[in-house]
Order: sequence, then structure tokens, then C-alpha cells
Amino acid sequence: MLQSKLMRLLGASALALAATTAFAQTAKPTELKVGISTFMTGPASVFGLPAKAAAEMLIEDINAKGGIGGVKVVPSFIDEGVGSDRLLSEYRRLVQEQGVRVMLASISSGSCNTLAPVAEDLKVVNIMYDCAAQKILEDRRYKYVVRSHANTTAEHLSSVLYLLRTKPNFKTIAVVNQDYAHGRDSWEMFITALKTFKPDVQVVAELFPKFGATDFSTEVSRLQALKPDVVLSTSWGGDLDTFIRQASQRGLMRNSTFMLSLGESSLERLGTTLPEGVIIGARGDHYFLHPQFKDDPKFQAFVKRFKDKTGKYPIYPVFHMAQALAALQTGYEIALKKNNGAWPTDAQLAEALHGSESAGLTNKVKIREDGQGMEWQLWGVTKKSPNYNFMVLDKMVMYPPELVTAPVGQNSLTWVKTLKPTIVNDPSIVSFPVTK
Repeated sequence: MLQSKLMRLLGASALALAATTAFAQTAKPTELKVGISTFMTGPASVFGLPAKAAAEMLIEDINAKGGIGGVKVVPSFIDEGVGSDRLLSEYRRLVQEQGVRVMLASISSGSCNTLAPVAEDLKVVNIMYDCAAQKILEDRRYKYVVRSHANTTAEHLSSVLYLLRTKPNFKTIAVVNQDYAHGRDSWEMFITALKTFKPDVQVVAELFPKFGATDFSTEVSRLQALKPDVVLSTSWGGDLDTFIRQASQRGLMRNSTFMLSLGESSLERLGTTLPEGVIIGARGDHYFLHPQFKDDPKFQAFVKRFKDKTGKYPIYPVFHMAQALAALQTGYEIALKKNNGAWPTDAQLAEALHGSESAGLTNKVKIREDGQGMEWQLWGVTKKSPNYNFMVLDKMVMYPPELVTAPVGQNSLTWVKTLKPTIVNDPSIVSFPVTK
């Protein structure tokens, strides 16, 4: 009899423990803690800080409308400029000590390479909101890690297509890229695509100055001697600004056509340093004078608010932040619906993000089953405008994500080599009227 009573007590205890565990997994929190990594110091802060400002604005808007699923969003920011070791330490601290269950990280591909496997080990949902290296999601399938924007493949295949469209007869090219994951990977993708369509092109220089370099005199001198038809740079932030200023001061931009894959973020900062005719990428379809949305009241209102708050026009990290937060909201909406209104577990949120579709400030982005975001790509060339004291974009063209992104399960570099030259003028490409 004593044994029977003991068994009943143990059974009751087990049921109570199970109920407590289930409640802990589904109880609605008093606040949703979201960690956000961005560059707040160093040369990359020129767009890391706009991303932070955007997050603050957008989260304020979300909370004003009742939060996510009725829960207030509380952000915690960590500085990506402190180096990978300290960034990783801060990342772990937020998750393990501060109770953060969603991370938006990061800007640098190097940071994402470091943090993605850690997020998976910690079982914390991580939305990569700005880093682009395609290998992160191609070399490994993640459960808790997704990307809410395009990858290197889409960015640089579209850049090749635009270059061949606007300057088809060039013969020589040189590259000046930052010496780290993004700089190396983006050049590999670009030249693989270019050689697929234009195998006779001659690469006259491959220059990889260190990340954060402040003196580009060696690179500029080399390019002045070689006189390539095209100079490509997928560099970004303060590095790109410094390189362009030094190249312009020495007249290099008069001799070669420059192609800046991330140049949209530098237009306002560089002012009239940029000449007309520079090919500019927007890392998605991100531009404060977006040809589809510039007259949309909601879009105009955000641009004005951001300009009033920061003194600057929004640049692509701002749009990427909007996409990440839109994806997060949509993920929770899907998970809450599937969970009959009960607060979802981290695993349920992660599952809901895969296959979701949401819109930030411009066109919708779908996150595929492999976690990769599908995003339109906008390109244009610089042109003077009487309305601004910096160059604006003209001859704009947009490339659909399905055209420029490798299918699920395929290696991007291998896939690009199978493409045919007819893709340059594919009917799905959208061109916009020349600015008058």
C-alpha cells in the first residue's frame, strides 16, 4: 500500500512538472527582449548607426501599435566594432544572462560566420539582417538562423548583368575590395559570373587592402598605371568613402568606369566627389528615391521622419533593418496563429520564419525553406540633380530575386556557371524611365 501511495505521489509530481514546463514554454512574456548587433564605432559606423536609429524608430512604432502579439519589444544593442571575440562574448551574455530570445545579427559577413553556429547551439532565433555571404546558408542548413535579405549571389550576379547592359564592350577590369570574407567572396562570385558571360575579359589587378585601411595610395597608383576600363569595389562604409575620395583627388575616376556594389550608402556622404556615370548598387531595392515607392505616402513619411531624426536620408542598412523587423513580426503572427494564440516557443518561431513573406519599406521579401531571403536588386548610374547636393541615381533597373539567386540546395558558384547569355535581357527585368 505504501508503494502504491508513493507511485501516486510520483505520478502527481511528474504531471505538475510537465505542466510547469509547458507553461514556461507558452506563457506570454511581459516583454520581448531583442538583441541587435550593429557597428556603433569605427569606420563602419557610418551605416551601423543609421541601422540603430532605424531600429529605434521602427520598434517605437511597433510598440505604439501594441507591440508584437501584444508584447512590448525591448531592444538591446551591442557594438559590432569591438572585434569578433568581444562581440561573441556580448552575444552570449545577452542570450544566456539577459534572457534575450531573438537576435538581429549582423552587418559584417565575418560576424555572421562567427555567430550563426553559436545561435544554433544556443537555440536562439537569429535573423541575419545585413550580412550577405552566400556560403553561410549554403554550407550548412540552420533551424534557428535565417536571412531577411539577399545574399552575395543575387547582389553580384545582378551587378554583372547591369554592367553588361550598360557597358558591354569593356575589355579590362580591376577590383579593390576589403580583405575579409565579404570582399573575397563577392569578388569570387562577380568574376565567376562575368567570365561565364564574357570569358575574354582581362583581369589586370586584384587588390585587397586590409579592412579599415585609411591609405589607398598604393592601390590608386597601381590603377593609374594599368588604366582598366572598369574598376569594381564591393567595399563599404568608411573604407569605401576613403578610397573614393583618394581616387577622385588623383583623377583616377576620369580614366575608368567605377562600379560600386554598395555605393548607395555612400552617395550623400561623398557629395560631389563622385562624378556622373558611376555604376551604383543598392544591396536590394533600397533607395530613398525608389522609382516604385518615392511617391507612396507611407514611404515618404518614413523618409522624412528619418531625415528629421538623423539629419540624413535613409540608406540600405536602414531598409534592411526594416525588413528584419517586418520578418520578425510576421514570424510571430504565423506562429501565434498555428499555436492557437498561445505564445510560441523559440523553435515554433524559427519554423514560422522559414517560408514567411513580409514587406519592410519596399518590395516584399520571402524567406525560403533554407532560410535565404529573396530580395529584388536595384542598380543605376550617378547623375547630378538640382534638388540635392550629392549624386542621385539614373537609368535604374531592378532584377527579380528568382532570376539572380541560386535555387534551394544548389551551390551558387556552380549554378552561375550554367547560366546563358540571354539572361542579360530576361523579360522579368524591370527598367525605369531615364530621369529628366
